Amino acid sequence: MSSEILSVLEYMEKEKGIPRGDMIATIANALKTAAQKGVNSGQELKIDINPKNGQLHAWSVLKVVDSVSNPKTEIHIEKAQVMKPGAVIGELLEKEIDPSSLGRIAAQTARQAVMQRLRQFEKDRIFDDFKDQIGNIVTGTVRRRERNDLYIDLGKAEAVMPGKEQVPGEEYQPGERIRCLLLNIETTPRGPEIILTRGSPKFVRRLFELEVTEIADGTVKIEAFAREPGYRTKIAVTSTDPKVDPVGACVGARGARVKTIVRELNGEKIDIVRYFAEPREMIIEALKPAVPREIIVDEKSHRILLRVAADDLAIAIGRKGQNARLTSRLIGWRLDIEEFHAAGDDPRGNAIASLVKNLGLDAGIAGRLVDMGINSPAAFEGVEAPDLVDAGFTAEEAAAVIDRVNQS
Repeated sequence: MSSEILSVLEYMEKEKGIPRGDMIATIANALKTAAQKGVNSGQELKIDINPKNGQLHAWSVLKVVDSVSNPKTEIHIEKAQVMKPGAVIGELLEKEIDPSSLGRIAAQTARQAVMQRLRQFEKDRIFDDFKDQIGNIVTGTVRRRERNDLYIDLGKAEAVMPGKEQVPGEEYQPGERIRCLLLNIETTPRGPEIILTRGSPKFVRRLFELEVTEIADGTVKIEAFAREPGYRTKIAVTSTDPKVDPVGACVGARGARVKTIVRELNGEKIDIVRYFAEPREMIIEALKPAVPREIIVDEKSHRILLRVAADDLAIAIGRKGQNARLTSRLIGWRLDIEEFHAAGDDPRGNAIASLVKNLGLDAGIAGRLVDMGINSPAAFEGVEAPDLVDAGFTAEEAAAVIDRVNQS
């Protein structure tokens, strides 16, 4: 049995990294507990394992008494003095026993304890190995998909990317390499579980930190961030150095830096804009190339009403409202977008207003005149009362209109 124990100790120490002393304590405690519940029930045992050769020794601990009531835990003073000359009542003696007498159940229990300790150690090691990598990007191999969760082999451990942390439209097959952000390590009844993400804004932020040296060294800061995974990301950046253009630093020479990130995100669009603390300036910057014609800020309700020209309306709102939603998240204000109508954009209304102002006509009469094509005082040239009657006016209305025109 000593050779078996020695081989277990060496394997655990070399292959699994479990200290030999730790495993010795685990095996000894398991043997002791199992033996005390089995054939050695009621006895107080002491078990020791030699760390060098794996030799197992067991002792029964007995109390020296002058009248034995329980032979499993007590020994008469006379027998005790034979074992140890000078033994006195109340002293504890250790009587060596054959380890094989511990029983088969004890051996099985020890084996189970070794396996349990191994599993626990591996769980602890997973946490220790990865706790410092939370927030970093890791690379792994796709193993399988269960329900909507993706399981990924990171080499030392298996991690999971829940469905909510995945990017819509991305599909991975077993064996494919994948880069993710280590989001968290959750404690579960089965042990620590490593949670990965590609859908979180933190993943894109970390990609920028790796790709853009100015962000890594703090020269450029990402002040605001909004993302719809798989579709579009908007980031607002500032620079602590007036000589460094924050947008240009993120884009890179000929777009090299941002293109690398876009490739990693499988074509997800990325908008990089300059950050402004003032909401009006920020909204103008975030909506480019659309140009706001009117901005109404409601400080109380933290809301902004934005009016843009008809040509810019589709750009400002974006596909399925995507651009408007991202811009709203980026600036942190509720955003409403509608079409801008200038005062001169209503020809009919302007014509009616002109007739009312210049001829003193009733607005209803002026509206009927505009509808028949008479949209200014000059348009009355050659028009007589019968012409108006033929167009649906009464004789009195026609006469009154012509009279107003002649007096003007």
